[in-house]
Amino acid sequence: MRASTHGTSVHVLVGGCGSGRTERLQRLHHELGPRSSQYIDLERVSTTPERCFRAVMNASPFVHNGVQGGGAQGGAAQAAGVPRETASGARPAFDAMLMFLMNASSADGGPATFLLDEILELRTFESFPGLRSALPELARALAHSRNRFIVSTRFTARARRWIEAAPERFELVPVTPLAPADVRETLGAESSPAEADELSRVIHRLSDGRPRYTRALLDEMIAQRKEGVADPISALAASLSPNGELDGRCRFSYELRLHRARGYGALKAILQVLSEEEPLTLTQIAQRLDRTAGSTKDYLSWLQDVDMLTCQRKRYTFADPLLRLWVRIYSHPEPPTEERVAREVQNYAMTRLQTIETPPPPERARAAGSSRVISPAASGIIEID
Repeated sequence: MRASTHGTSVHVLVGGCGSGRTERLQRLHHELGPRSSQYIDLERVSTTPERCFRAVMNASPFVHNGVQGGGAQGGAAQAAGVPRETASGARPAFDAMLMFLMNASSADGGPATFLLDEILELRTFESFPGLRSALPELARALAHSRNRFIVSTRFTARARRWIEAAPERFELVPVTPLAPADVRETLGAESSPAEADELSRVIHRLSDGRPRYTRALLDEMIAQRKEGVADPISALAASLSPNGELDGRCRFSYELRLHRARGYGALKAILQVLSEEEPLTLTQIAQRLDRTAGSTKDYLSWLQDVDMLTCQRKRYTFADPLLRLWVRIYSHPEPPTEERVAREVQNYAMTRLQTIETPPPPERARAAGSSRVISPAASGIIEID
């Protein structure tokens, strides 16, 4: 899909923790160049509307109302020229930021390109006076701007609701997982082609094709290879052990999503229940929790709201199989022993690898593995293939 200067769709990259959303935005920022685009990590600057607006302006290469930002083409002196009074107070500062996003331009007067990472973090502004509808206002502002926007969020369900403010102008773009062929490209030439193909399929299955999980497994295998023979299952066990790479990543995803939801303790209990057995129906989960079906349904909806669970045919499962394994390992009063980690990882691997697929012919594999990649067109117009 080709975006034009007018009527441009706002593309919303959605994907779970470790799916590569941020990496894609930063790569696009590098390709477009710091003078032609502005990358903004809203998770880092969504403090107060006033401070957020000044932080964005101070780092911007764009011009607004005759004022040059302090980014690639500006400087500290020019950034200091932003009138502070225009951003005093939560409501005026938020309005000023919306006007900047809508009307800023490049130095030559052309449309600005904004890459907004974790766009839904601006929800924090809704606790300030006069900003209860900050997110819908933001959606409408982006939809009616001549500027170009590619935004991201880790919360798919919330993104679908957010774009309802202007559904005809937004397009959800799921960040697709890696294919086995992508994993194969990262492996060295130490094994025979047949062994490397099989190894890539195993790693892909264990990591669920998530780039960060895959990288963690490969890094652990490289470290193990220096001390002897390495294999994916032992690498997975080592990385999920206390203070391992995957332990840290799963812990971050678990805590972050639960804190964004409600009913923290009850939600943890549901996750523990599903880590022991899935899929389960609403009634089965309520019975295990010793709670009513009504309250349990609310808890489940909150977990779905932050994409921790999926539901098919009224049966609930984890959205991330590796996170389910982490919960099984760590939902105990004491830290896991090596034996527990090894046992749980072995059971997980046996279950996952039972359903490993036979690879398609090379031509089909290449076609199936292709995904939509955001890249700048030669003319400077954003293109999504």
